[in-house]
Amino acid sequence: VQLQASGGGLVQAGGSLRLSCAASGRTSSSYVMGWFRQAPGKEREFVAALSLTGGGTWYADSMKGRFTISRDGVKNTVYLQMNSLKPEDTAVYFCAGGSLVRAVRGYEYVYWGQGTQVTVSS
Repeated sequence: VQLQASGGGLVQAGGSLRLSCAASGRTSSSYVMGWFRQAPGKEREFVAALSLTGGGTWYADSMKGRFTISRDGVKNTVYLQMNSLKPEDTAVYFCAGGSLVRAVRGYEYVYWGQGTQVTVSS
């Protein structure tokens, strides 16, 4: 499975961005798609994920209400809509694929995209 993340950029605080993660290859090998982020000097952290087989969505507590993960099954693409962005949301955002429902740890994901930079200015 190959994952291609896009949609990052520079936005002012309070603004919105939508990230995309396009999957290709043996997409049937991945039942879960998620987003992680890593800020400079910090560890990678879980953002949100969804099950491709009807197992729902799950979010990190700090993202609930501001971020929404969704998918387009026809396009094999997962989206992360980010609203009310804050400077502390500045990070490289990675999409990831795996097979464990409710997975929130990086090692629980097998496939990783290259990351897209999100910068939120104050």
